[in-house]
Amino acid sequence: MAYQAEYIWIDGTEPTRKLRSKTKIVADASKPPVWGFDGSSTNQATGHFSDCVLRPVFTCADPLRGPKDVLVMCEVLNPDFTPHATNTRAAAVTTAKQFASFQPMFGIEQEYTFFQDGRPYGWPETGYPAPQGPYYCGVGGTKLPGREIVEAHTLACLRAGLAIEGTNAEVMMGQWEFQMGILDTVAIGDQLWTARWLLERIAEDFGVDVSFDAKPVKGDWNGAGAHTNFSTKQMRAVGGWDAIIAGCEALGTRVLEHVDKYGEGIKDRLTGAHETAHWSKFSYGVSDRGSSVRIPGGVARDQRGYLEDRRPNANVDPYVVARLMVETICGAAAAPAKSATRRTATRAAAKAPAKKAAAKAPARR
Repeated sequence: MAYQAEYIWIDGTEPTRKLRSKTKIVADASKPPVWGFDGSSTNQATGHFSDCVLRPVFTCADPLRGPKDVLVMCEVLNPDFTPHATNTRAAAVTTAKQFASFQPMFGIEQEYTFFQDGRPYGWPETGYPAPQGPYYCGVGGTKLPGREIVEAHTLACLRAGLAIEGTNAEVMMGQWEFQMGILDTVAIGDQLWTARWLLERIAEDFGVDVSFDAKPVKGDWNGAGAHTNFSTKQMRAVGGWDAIIAGCEALGTRVLEHVDKYGEGIKDRLTGAHETAHWSKFSYGVSDRGSSVRIPGGVARDQRGYLEDRRPNANVDPYVVARLMVETICGAAAAPAKSATRRTATRAAAKAPAKKAAAKAPARR
């Protein structure tokens, strides 16, 4: 019997990559073969040498088709099977192997905004809806346009076997969020990209577009982020508080390098307002949604758990943010010399609710 395999990949569109897909009929859906595509049509090759390779890296059930059909997340390779220049997964795999002993794990809170006819879904044709306030986790009336799409997407993720953890309406009308995790350095990218594809595909059926823009509406409206929750086995262990503080301190040493890779439009979103810290400064604190990195109150109480980097945009590449966080936090922990200054800072930060520092230019490597 023949089955449908939907091959999904990330294209070369700049400044923000987009998803592409096409269907292959296969005899055995459990073993999707290597395939190819025209890279000259996806900003990944020129017309005179246009072939690119799709190598399956993650397969799950296709919840929109038959019971044996599959979704196939692929990485893009050159014809010689080396990673394509747009392939950010390959670097994440290398980093994951390098720091495997730390057992890093991720959860990403994916915000997004529905659009229709050039304006946020449910907004009036002219003017604006009521100010922000009743929409976040709201219910009832006309305040929550798009819920039927969210419900369909959630069910599809569950049927596909993706690690979706929850959903909620966000602060701006027409804006929603789903959470993905808890997954390792590479799997968080595989599954979040697949879930994004499902969201856009399902929204098609409702005549609605999905925007991952960091600041979809200018002015006094919330932006859209991808808050990234991170932990290592040391953070999760009993007495993991010092490792959490050390992770926050490590992130503060590469501020602008991270901000530069955390998604297009980050300076429009990280203004210091609307529950953000300013992009040029770094801070961390317990239960502080105005900081760059938040340590949840429950984590502070238990003295173990995880930290939340609130800076990544909704349009961030999850392979990139995962790689950077592992390199920075695990790399610092693996450094042979632990200075007295770092130990002192860790002890002081454990007593203080927040620590703030101006960003410094990143070292070029």
